[in-house]
Amino acid sequence: MKRHTEDVISVDKLILILSVSDPGRQPEVRAQPIRLSLSIYYDITEAARADDLNYSVNYASICSTLESWLPKVQYPSLEDLVASSLDYIFGHHAEVQKASIIVSQTNSLLQPARVECKATRTRSGKKETPDEFILEGLKCMTLIGVNPYERTHEQPLFLDIAVRQRRERRQGEPFPFCDLSASISHHSDSSRFGTLEAFALSVARHVAMEFTQHADDEVTLRVAKPMALPHAKSACISITRKREDFVVTPACLPSPDSVSLGRASLQQLLHSEGNATGRSRSASTTHTVAIALGSNLGDRFANMETALRLLEAPQALLEGSDDGAQVTVVNTSFMYETAPMYVTDQPRFANCACIVETNLQPVALLRLLKKIEDVVGRVPTIRNGPRAIDLDILTYDHEKIDTRPEDKRHDLQNLTGELVVPHPQMTEREFVLRPLNDMIPDFVHPVHGKTIRMLLSDILSAQRIDEPPMLKVLPFPKYPFAATPTPYGFPSVPPTAKYWIISSTDSTGKPGPHITHIMATLNVTPDSFSDGSMYNTVPAALEYVRTSVESGAHIIDVGGCSTRPGTTLASENEERDRVLPIISAIRAQEREDVANALISIDTFRWKVAEAAVQAGANCINDVHAFTGPDYPLVQASAEHLLKMREVARRLSVPVVLMHSRGDVRSNKDYSPYEGDLVRAIQSELGDKVEAIVRGAGGVRRWLVIVDPGFGFSKPVDAQYTLLRHAASITADKPGNRLVGYPLLIGTSKKSFLGSLLQRPDSLGTYKGRKTSPQERVWATAATVACTVQQGANVVRVHDVPQMRDVVATSSAIWSGPDS
Repeated sequence: MKRHTEDVISVDKLILILSVSDPGRQPEVRAQPIRLSLSIYYDITEAARADDLNYSVNYASICSTLESWLPKVQYPSLEDLVASSLDYIFGHHAEVQKASIIVSQTNSLLQPARVECKATRTRSGKKETPDEFILEGLKCMTLIGVNPYERTHEQPLFLDIAVRQRRERRQGEPFPFCDLSASISHHSDSSRFGTLEAFALSVARHVAMEFTQHADDEVTLRVAKPMALPHAKSACISITRKREDFVVTPACLPSPDSVSLGRASLQQLLHSEGNATGRSRSASTTHTVAIALGSNLGDRFANMETALRLLEAPQALLEGSDDGAQVTVVNTSFMYETAPMYVTDQPRFANCACIVETNLQPVALLRLLKKIEDVVGRVPTIRNGPRAIDLDILTYDHEKIDTRPEDKRHDLQNLTGELVVPHPQMTEREFVLRPLNDMIPDFVHPVHGKTIRMLLSDILSAQRIDEPPMLKVLPFPKYPFAATPTPYGFPSVPPTAKYWIISSTDSTGKPGPHITHIMATLNVTPDSFSDGSMYNTVPAALEYVRTSVESGAHIIDVGGCSTRPGTTLASENEERDRVLPIISAIRAQEREDVANALISIDTFRWKVAEAAVQAGANCINDVHAFTGPDYPLVQASAEHLLKMREVARRLSVPVVLMHSRGDVRSNKDYSPYEGDLVRAIQSELGDKVEAIVRGAGGVRRWLVIVDPGFGFSKPVDAQYTLLRHAASITADKPGNRLVGYPLLIGTSKKSFLGSLLQRPDSLGTYKGRKTSPQERVWATAATVACTVQQGANVVRVHDVPQMRDVVATSSAIWSGPDS
């Protein structure tokens, strides 16, 4: 019977005096004690049966080989010593087929830390496991702990770090142990965590992102806190994380397919275009500030948008400010509807938060916020009472600020006209912490020493189950709308037409029942794959809209440029001429429910999108997620994104961003992701969403819907796996940049369904049949039921009456109160 484990013959801690360079001192070498530990993988069965070493590996002979040959050479790095040791073993001992070696530098310049390298090879040179680079016993001084004394006095922590990576080392490029040590020390110096768990995860994330490259590269971290317990040597935390646990593909690096094919990443193209999503000014003069926004009077969502635009007009609002005053909104949270707190007899609030970069000092920024409250229409009421807009500075860099006299700081009853940062009540308010968690979950509170994620978890664990839930919402602006100039340099904001409840979260943080909204597909083209020429006249289109609205459609998606495989794209003018009359006709209907129906424009062209919104559309649905049809991405893709983003931001409309790769029939190779479509979508669509939402000029996070792009450049069978795991696309997993976004799924009548129906049943009598799109209604129904089970927020369908029944029934099964 074949055994599943390998026998190992080991030599532990052989010490030799060798000439090796110290970390950070290459190419200088010095003679020093080096410790080697060997593992020879060899079946000892015959040696055991015969009780004879002739059938085994002579470890004394192997040690003699190393002792004889290794001192004859100088080694510029530990990696070179490891490679030479394995070469000597395989070269002089034919019986060895597989070996591991650990080389330790016990007296390096990184004292008291010790560095080690570990490698496993076969005789053919194959790497059985990733190489391992170990920094052991690194001492760091930091503020850590929850006790009052620990918040004012630094204490030592001792770290063991192991980095396992499958990098291909270039000649003369050793692992950067010195950089690793200095980087961790600097990271620890600036940390202020309350728990060892938070500190360990923060360091592991830092090491994974700074010192690994591949998604499956791994970091193991052990942290010891000697001063934790009076009668124990230390308290310890040990964790292991892969790079992909923190980010599938960082926005600042090329995506895996870009790397393997030598393509430019979206971020590189945006840099070339002069519009990166990072800081817009010098970091030395820019402060990063988190601001909370709330409104429960008037048009709450329009109030919020107006306030955000006013934030970026400080010179028009602050009297006596110099011309250099700048504020830039660089990130926004999702939008929430919440029950009022403290004073409960008032309307529900809309709440969100933003991150701004500014050169204003804290008090000047506070004056700007108060001026914005006046402009938007806040009328002073009772404390915590109703207001058209309320803005609060939550954090200002990592600073602690209190403008009150020291003898007035014992309570929170004298805050009028004063500034306390971090906001003194933010840790008791879910409606503040949840939006912050959308943007900066790992920001460490300067006073409490906990991350925003931890503070949110604390408040959820302490809340009563019967407290009203927070609702994530998506507002749609009303169009057509004639914007008017304002004194502040931007046009007036459109009013709100409707808003959707996207999801609910109860007081314990558990998701509640959700609504699956129905998007009706109205193709006004002569060549659509499903219903070409059926609705490309105004009367036919209006009849479809009336039927869809009556049947329960929440939004009508109007498209004038077919993406059918093999079709020739309509020109921009043709597309405009097809969609604008239809949108205008819908808005002109006498029936109020039809005239007020939400409309999305299905286009990837920014001029068509702008014209359609001005005619009455409330949303942009872009199959290329703002980068246009080119694949791989080119410089024109970045230009396209910036133009489309500017239109969406200026018009304040929601956007549907779909994953695609150019021609729908091509580009189906997902081998860089090992065939995992969820990872590919999180990476490639995540790149685009980050570029669209973050940075100066970004679209508000609460206005973004993501679409995995069924039927677009994806293998047939992989799409069924994707559908089965669709909830994973936006799941709350470390590194997933699509976490929390509303999910739209469109499977209606698509060719991957036809491919399945055409297959014969190998175990039955069904021979398979070729189906037209109109014959795929039942197959579509099955996929729609699955999308509801997977928690999709929107389903895009052609046959609204039938699919509304599927959604209603599936929702009763999967989204009921006890589901």
